[in-house]
Amino acid sequence: MSLLLNALLLYLSLWLLGMGFTAWRFASRRGAAAPGSLPGPLPRVSILIAARDEAAALPRCLASLRALDYPAELLEILVGDDGSTDGTAAVAETAMRGFEGQFRVVSITDMLGQARGKANVLAHLTRRATTNYFFITDADISLPASWIKGLLAHAGPGVGTVTGITAVRGPRLFHQVQGLDWLLSLGMVQVVSDLGRPVTAMGNNMLVTRAAYEATGGYEALPFSVTEDFALFQAVLAAGFGFRQVFQANIRADSLPMPTWAALLRQRQRWLRGVAGLPLRLRLELLFFSGFWPALAGVACLGGAGLALGVWAAKMLVQGLLAHAAHRRAGLRLRWALLPLFEGYTLSLTAAIGFFQLFGGTVVWKGRRYK
Repeated sequence: MSLLLNALLLYLSLWLLGMGFTAWRFASRRGAAAPGSLPGPLPRVSILIAARDEAAALPRCLASLRALDYPAELLEILVGDDGSTDGTAAVAETAMRGFEGQFRVVSITDMLGQARGKANVLAHLTRRATTNYFFITDADISLPASWIKGLLAHAGPGVGTVTGITAVRGPRLFHQVQGLDWLLSLGMVQVVSDLGRPVTAMGNNMLVTRAAYEATGGYEALPFSVTEDFALFQAVLAAGFGFRQVFQANIRADSLPMPTWAALLRQRQRWLRGVAGLPLRLRLELLFFSGFWPALAGVACLGGAGLALGVWAAKMLVQGLLAHAAHRRAGLRLRWALLPLFEGYTLSLTAAIGFFQLFGGTVVWKGRRYK
């Protein structure tokens, strides 16, 4: 028994050291290299949005695009209406009435190559785009006025993708723990990316150059994935292009939260498909970090509740330090009182993810089922 307890305590000590190192590394470094100067003259850019039954969310997104600090005549905004039944196209047209740039709603009625779902919409939109820069976001996102210039400044020679950060924001406690979860995860992604190891891109806050996109053959040529942003990111890297992961407030996208636990779990189930494509080393690291709760339960059984509570308190401390640094760099403030509630949230998610790993199941995404 003592041997097993010691082994569990060793694992948890390494876990805490790993999280502590991540918090220190994130807080002590600036992240992505300083941006270069903007191209002169400013280039025309394309903003691509895949939308399926997004009549409620889309006006907020489009309003933020109309407020961009970028000449409207240099903006080409394309919304792909993917079989919506709620009047998404009409809502988009109304929201953009009087816009001085180029705006178009594209009705998606057929599939290109291997692309399905959002990947298929983006395959259509990139074919219609007329610029050399594709800015990709989602209908439930609000962008800052500095978004275009902020991402564009990092798109230097040889760079294929530039990814900003996304914060989940909403009034309810359930929304706020989602936001804490996102910024903690993105802080860890930033640290790994700063070490030169690419992890992923954010399909709701991403710049892809035309050269990089076309080098992959486009979404129609890529094997279908329900995590289409990750699939494109990997293909761009394989084509020899570089990447930039930028954790800065001036290119922070604000996302609407998942409204229910069921919706949140469907989202995480879809993301698990992307995890399978990560390099083995990263998958092993994720497995290492996901073992905290089973190990803590073992310590509670073998070493008593007091010892387990001490380890748990240490976890909340180092995790809180990373969350504080991530919120500060994102231009937000951490509500420290959320940390105990966040523990129950992560425990529930860990159990659900374990279930999905064991039993799999069909991914339901935007009302469609994907095996």
